[in-house]
Amino acid sequence: MKNIKKVWAIALILVLALAALTACGGGSSEEAAGGEAEGDKTIKVAASPTPHAEILGAVSDSLKEEGWTLEVIEFDDYVQPNVATTEGDVDANYFQHVPYLDEYNAQNGTNLVSVGGVHYEPMGVYAGTKKSFDELAEGDQVGIPNDATNGARALLLLQDNGVIKLKDGAGVTATEQDIAENPKNIKIVPLEAATIPASLPDLALGVINANYAIGADLKIDEALATEAADSLAADTYVNVIVVNEENKDSEKTKALVAALQTDEVKKFIEDTYAGAVQPKF
Repeated sequence: MKNIKKVWAIALILVLALAALTACGGGSSEEAAGGEAEGDKTIKVAASPTPHAEILGAVSDSLKEEGWTLEVIEFDDYVQPNVATTEGDVDANYFQHVPYLDEYNAQNGTNLVSVGGVHYEPMGVYAGTKKSFDELAEGDQVGIPNDATNGARALLLLQDNGVIKLKDGAGVTATEQDIAENPKNIKIVPLEAATIPASLPDLALGVINANYAIGADLKIDEALATEAADSLAADTYVNVIVVNEENKDSEKTKALVAALQTDEVKKFIEDTYAGAVQPKF
């Protein structure tokens, strides 16, 4: 009986030792590029619902054919997708352009990088209580996005349509302090970008990012004005795939970018959004 107990004790020690060795060796399955666990075939992407999550949905099957599972996590703001990417909760995000990314990195000390452009969304001016620029009156309120990069785009678009005039040299970094002329003393109201469509009943006009316009069923051909397809904005504000710098050459990143930059995706964008979203690759 004592011998049997001794055998079981030795066997138990061997099992525990083997388990400890396996646990200690778990880190060896991490790949050098991107820290991807070997066998991890799920690509998690944080995205705005429209059009980003929709465009990602269009490549889910093609990624599956390559052995990848695409998981899209939707966010309704311009901050949390970068937070989730920085903290490693997702592998990538798709919602922003490079000027916004640069500003975010500078303000937060992060090291997120763009790995490829996908599309451009022309910003538009939409009617609120006023149906044209000519109807604007003294003290009317015009809503613009409250983040610096999209706010600058909005100011430039208002300048292009004669609402205000900016100081010489004010470009993609323009702020309200750069307004040199405001003939009708229009009040510029910075708002969270996602809230501007719902705020239109309280505004004379609203300058709205295309993704939020689409989400609110506002048509691009209903806009009083939009950024031109051949404008500086069209080249500057391409929406990009963003990852942590250490993940820029990972297999997940390469697979995601390759899936999005195809003729099929280009056709999907053109057929689905009727000019409100334009492919840029």
